[in-house]
Amino acid sequence: MPNLTSLVVPAWQVQGYLNECLDSILRQQSVEGVEVVAVDDASTDHSGQIIDERAAADPRVVAIHLDTNGGPGAARNAGLERATGEYVWFVDGDDRIAPGALAAVEAKLREEKPDVLLVGVARERWNRKVSRFVTPKKARTGLDAILAAAPPLGGLVVRRQFLIDAGIRFETEWYEDMAFGYAVLAAADAGNVAMIEPPCYIHRMDRQGSLRGRSKRHVELVRQWDRTLRLPVVEQADPKIRRKILNRVIGDLLTLMENGARVPEKARPAMFTEISKLLRGHETRVSPRPGGLGGMRLKLLADGKYSAYRLLRRGRGAVDGVIGKVRGARTKSKAARDKKALQIYYKQQLREPIDENLAVYGAYWYRGYACNPAAIYEKAKELAPHVRGVWVVKPGARDVPEGVPTVNPGTKEYFRLIARAKYMINNATFPPDVVKRPDAIQVQTHHGTPLKTMGLDQPRFPASLGNFNPDRMRMNLAKWDFSITPNRHTTLLWDRQFPIKGETLETGYPRNDRLALAGPAERAAARAELGLGEDEQVVLYAPTHREWHAVFTPPLDVDELAEALGPKVRVLLRGHYFYDSIGFPPRHPRVLDVSTFPSVETLAIASDAMITDFSSIMFDYAILRKPLIIFAPDWEVYKAVRGVSFDLEAGHPGTFARTFDELVEAIRSGAIDSPEARQALERFRERFCSLEDGHAAERVVRRVFLGEPLV
Repeated sequence: MPNLTSLVVPAWQVQGYLNECLDSILRQQSVEGVEVVAVDDASTDHSGQIIDERAAADPRVVAIHLDTNGGPGAARNAGLERATGEYVWFVDGDDRIAPGALAAVEAKLREEKPDVLLVGVARERWNRKVSRFVTPKKARTGLDAILAAAPPLGGLVVRRQFLIDAGIRFETEWYEDMAFGYAVLAAADAGNVAMIEPPCYIHRMDRQGSLRGRSKRHVELVRQWDRTLRLPVVEQADPKIRRKILNRVIGDLLTLMENGARVPEKARPAMFTEISKLLRGHETRVSPRPGGLGGMRLKLLADGKYSAYRLLRRGRGAVDGVIGKVRGARTKSKAARDKKALQIYYKQQLREPIDENLAVYGAYWYRGYACNPAAIYEKAKELAPHVRGVWVVKPGARDVPEGVPTVNPGTKEYFRLIARAKYMINNATFPPDVVKRPDAIQVQTHHGTPLKTMGLDQPRFPASLGNFNPDRMRMNLAKWDFSITPNRHTTLLWDRQFPIKGETLETGYPRNDRLALAGPAERAAARAELGLGEDEQVVLYAPTHREWHAVFTPPLDVDELAEALGPKVRVLLRGHYFYDSIGFPPRHPRVLDVSTFPSVETLAIASDAMITDFSSIMFDYAILRKPLIIFAPDWEVYKAVRGVSFDLEAGHPGTFARTFDELVEAIRSGAIDSPEARQALERFRERFCSLEDGHAAERVVRRVFLGEPLV
């Protein structure tokens, strides 16, 4: 029995959204059966691989791979050619359908058997807020449809044979969805159009990396409108109606042309010329132009007089405005005067040339010398010695290696360096007042593989938000030229959670090179540094931060654990860096508090096994192939408060314990190093650690500092 509906999903550079899109379709119940035609439009990210994996796991998914990128129009046409359903519904790979939508659509199609079904569309902004709904209140067809706004493409479910008979396909230029929607409704009969008002489709708007950003290609809308105005229903319309439509079209195109966020200044004259041609080409069989400024504007446009048009728009003789009010408030303190002077100095330095051989490093909000930036700094000294690196660290920062140049934030030297540096490398964020110069390169290394929900997905879990500021986050994202990820899992998540226009470097984590290359000598040195005996069994306990705890309050009593494991076991307690103090400091003589020890890598190398819960340290520690235990008595609470990216209980790296007794028994019995535990660890490593070969920092340095392609 043929499927009632084929959903065509074009995919290009949507790796972070594609699984969510496909899940929104495939997890819904379909009475009539559904077909998903997923089209990889020669994407250079993981989109094609995701499509193949989903097709292999679900026979309802048909995979198509295009040899060259042709844009969404060409991809949808390829999917339409392959579709077998009676109806087709086009769902972009970064959008999704609403829960229950498939059943509602199928019910309406069975009931009314229309040529076209119009459904409601919700619009989700970049910050995950639904801004507005587009709901069909009336079935507009023929000329009536052209007089209204174009229907959202996701709001159209169309009989496939209707498209074949009418010869309707997608154009390959931008705004192909608008031209397609108008063509469908212009050809439809009002009696064969059905509607569902509630939102069935969720359109993701204005995301970073999406099409139709600032580009000269917006001129292609002119050609799409030319095709629409040549539809028979428009050409045969009354001259007054044609004038009304044409004036609206011209007004919309000029508004787009003048939008600096869309059309670059240099591209506007060419777009003006194209709009002029459109106006002249369609001013036949229309009523006369209006009078006044509107008519003058149309005349200048038809004559192709761009300079005169701009003068008219600006208003000749307009006063440029009154120069800003004098700020008469006197500075009240020396501190305020000094701050103002530094701001002026910083602005002056921003006008100076960039130092092409200067790199500024920071880690954990300037807390010290650590993590991925430290590994990159060390490798850059070896491979790019011409680049001078300077670290920003807060006063009193400990354990900065001897010989590493440093500067304190807020000083005059800091503002000079931060203004002039070619490279800016950080594992967190630079302060919001730090300006990203166009020629500077900012590298975001991050500091962990994410189990918890992060970034722009966080608003889905309000209890986790705290001081979360999506607007500030988006400002930071706009500054990142490179984003480093340790594995595919992270790449897919951060494409959605931290979307950037820059380049993702899926290299492995530079900080993990030390773990990947560690051997017996490194283990002995680490133990000596910590004062641990060779015969001691060392268990590292490193729990994560919990938003609902004001001070570090681990769910595991380390004193009780040390007593239960016996005299040959030493427990290392590593508190999360978010906490300044430990709520319940350990007292047992075999518990060593290493919360302030500078290198977590040294702790990992020195230990024999590790207990953690939801901390990203689990992904790093797995590199060492040592027993790894997840102690998670509050797993359900954490999932509800923070949200998680995968089921850790099902996909743990060795042992998963919920109670203290389970934990102690697993360690005492040796179950943490059993064949089953080792198999689980290898599965975990294959998924998350495949790139950790000891050369991640080298790959980053060669790409960022030396300009070599990532291989």
